[in-house]
Amino acid sequence: MPAYDYRCLNCRKRFDVFMPYSEYGTRPVKCPHCGSDNVERRIGRVRIGRSDDARMTEMADPAQLENIDRDPRTLGRMMRQMSGELDQDMGSEFNEVVSRLEKGESPEAIERAMPDLGSGEGSDSLAD
Repeated sequence: MPAYDYRCLNCRKRFDVFMPYSEYGTRPVKCPHCGSDNVERRIGRVRIGRSDDARMTEMADPAQLENIDRDPRTLGRMMRQMSGELDQDMGSEFNEVVSRLEKGESPEAIERAMPDLGSGEGSDSLAD
């Protein structure tokens, strides 16, 4: 059953009302705080679901990758965006590398400063 977000125009408090689609627009809504029927529906953010493939394809846009070889900041932004799209914690080592890239440090300098970088199984070097 959907929740509809409302705001009372008398007491200014927000509240949710749960009702089936079939009752929306026909069932009167009253403020649970003051009892007023002087309420307005609030429309929240709209989210559009996309598949993992669609999100990754969008990130592979050549315009976004144009400076990736020359500008560590671009590489850092792309890595941060990919991490956000995957919606998983990539770990403290990843976060440190991305922060350094976003500050403009080269992948080579990061590898020199972090000699054990990527020593875990299945990891790749930054400068490949």
